[in-house]
Order: sequence, then structure tokens, then C-alpha cells
Amino acid sequence: MTIDLAGKTALVTGASRGIGRAIAVGYARAGADLVLSARTAEALAETVREVEALGRKAFAVPADVTDRDAAQGMVRDAIAALGHLDVVVNNAGGTSFMAPFTDLRFDGWTKVMRLNTDSIVHVMQAAGPHLLERGSGSVVNVASVAALGGTPLLAPYGASKAAVVSLTKSVAIEWASRGVRVNALCPGWTATDLNRALWEDEATSAAMMAHVPMGRWGRAEEMVGAAVFLASDSASYVTGQTLVVDGGITAGGGA
Repeated sequence: MTIDLAGKTALVTGASRGIGRAIAVGYARAGADLVLSARTAEALAETVREVEALGRKAFAVPADVTDRDAAQGMVRDAIAALGHLDVVVNNAGGTSFMAPFTDLRFDGWTKVMRLNTDSIVHVMQAAGPHLLERGSGSVVNVASVAALGGTPLLAPYGASKAAVVSLTKSVAIEWASRGVRVNALCPGWTATDLNRALWEDEATSAAMMAHVPMGRWGRAEEMVGAAVFLASDSASYVTGQTLVVDGGITAGGGA
């Protein structure tokens, strides 16, 4: 059995940059046709070009997945564009701030939870009936190594990603007998535009990398192999799992 996505269709959220863009292009290289989503069509243009350059179909469907109605519309449009969905990758997420817990404003907490957790609930509830009716499919929820340990100054981010891991396990059990697999991908500290302020600051970067046995930041492209595997038929007996790609951080018990 080979690890490829030949003949499959996939929806990838947060596909305009970073890990989402790398996964989208990696899926195209593995043979999938794609619907790509982010907040604006302009942000998706380059990813669309990269996918089409690989000879695969690419449809941009802009949506704010923190909005339940928008997420449902995105899934409807994705099914209309591709005919059906085999794979759903919930990658949209992130955080834009760091703060001590006692200084954390509650609206900041809710903003991060909406982006990282609620958005995945919206997309899974929109796509779930379609996948279950077909009796097949793979959902890949992009969490984070932050879900697996304490994340000082990033409490909302860590908590939101831990919720994603728990949600993944629960829904995987519910959907397993119906032929739909649900797994979580947990990247380690990965250098993307979203966290540029961290890896460009020498002192901050050095402090963070001191806890990474491989001694460096991950690259977005290094998350692709795991994402392709989870989506592929080679993972046909894998569900409810958390696949960690972190340069060894969790081997030492930390995040």
C-alpha cells in the first residue's frame, strides 16, 4: 500500500500560508484535487497557482470559519466544486498575543477559543453528515504540541488546542463504525509568518529552542508527510490518534 492521495478530494482551511499552504500543496503533489479556504480569495491566490501548477484542480472558497453559517456555506461550496469530499483538514487557527494569565482579558480568551476550537466544531458539524452518508473519509485536525503540556504566556492557545485533541478523540469514536476517521496532527514549534516575532527574536528563539532536542524550529513542509499519511488509505486503521511532529520536545515531557 502506497501513501498517496490519488483520486481523492480535500478541503483545507487556513490554506493561504504556513502549515495549511504546505499541506495543500503536499496533497496536490500526492494526487488530490482541492478546495482551499481562508478569509479572502486574494490570500489564496498563490496557493491556487501552486496546486494548479502540479496539474491538480484548485478552487478558492473564502470563508471565516469562526462564523457557523460561513463554515456551513464553505462546506456546501466545496462539495459542489469537487462533487464530494474525501478529506477535511481543519488547519485555520493561531494566536496573536502572549500574556500572563492574570493579565489576560477574557475577550482575548474567547477570541482564541473561537478561532482554534469553535471553528473546528463548525466545520466538522457541516462536513460530518456528508462524510457519514458516504461511509468514508478522513478528518485531520491540526492541533499543536502546545496541547500536550503547559504553555506559559500562551494559556488560551494551549487550552484551545488541548480541546481540539479531546474533541478529535471523542468524534473519532462516534464516527468510527460509520467509516470516517478523525485524527489530530500536533506540530511542534514551526517557523511561519504567524509566529515570526518569536523566531526572529534571537533571545526568545534561543530560549524556546533550548527545549527542542533537534535544536531548531520546524519547517511547514515537515508537517506534510504526516498530514498526507493521516489522509491516505495507508492510515485506514488509524483513528482517534494524535500524531506529534515536534523535533523531540514531548520525548522530554515538555512542550
